[in-house]
Amino acid sequence: MLHKFGFSQYESKVYETLAATMQPMDATMIVKHSGVPKAKIYEVISRMVEKGMVLESISEKKKLYTALALPLVIEKLTAEFKSDIKELEQQKLQKEIVDDRVWSLKADTSIESQIKQMLVDADRSIRYSSWKEDFQKYLPILEEKERAGVRVEALAVGEIHSGLKNLVIMEPNEEHVSLERFRLLIVDDAEVIFAGVENEAWQAIKTRSQPFVRVFTDYFYHDVLLSKITTKYNDVLMNDTEIMNQLLQLRY
Repeated sequence: MLHKFGFSQYESKVYETLAATMQPMDATMIVKHSGVPKAKIYEVISRMVEKGMVLESISEKKKLYTALALPLVIEKLTAEFKSDIKELEQQKLQKEIVDDRVWSLKADTSIESQIKQMLVDADRSIRYSSWKEDFQKYLPILEEKERAGVRVEALAVGEIHSGLKNLVIMEPNEEHVSLERFRLLIVDDAEVIFAGVENEAWQAIKTRSQPFVRVFTDYFYHDVLLSKITTKYNDVLMNDTEIMNQLLQLRY
């Protein structure tokens, strides 16, 4: 009867044999009355003892076995079933399908809305960089998220007054020929949106593709590091024409 509850046929036979008598049995007697092969009996009995369905004792150097009373078996199986159901309810049965496609956006209002929504939805981390005019639009959300425990790292091109703990300011040099307006947002190490101006119009890409997320994360820290270096060693770099010429060609 127990095979209906996930027990093997041999396990069920051992329990039924022991439950049918009030007297304890040794392994030889169980083999005789259950039909379980002698070569399998100790393995089967051991599993039933481990599962709490069979009780074991030693009398005169002989191991004896008896079955757990049926009412207790019913109570045990009911409790385990309820526990399994509870665990099942807590499991996320449907595997999340990650959309790793790269989406393009062309309207500035759409790009701004996407950035705002991604910031609001952030749970663990935010990396954001942009020019100060765009930065100011999202500053209240960034500060609120940091207060809520989200790790916020930010880079602003142009001076920003904020209490953000990890804010790097980069003041562009007048000779920065390659410095263009941009917006970069990476949320929870899972999603990125990058926007730039082309033909005087904003365009952007948005994706959850992990290779892109990692590339833009490196891109973000590249900008942060260069900003810190050029700020800290500005006087030295300004006197090194070769290095300054190369730095000024960078987008950062």
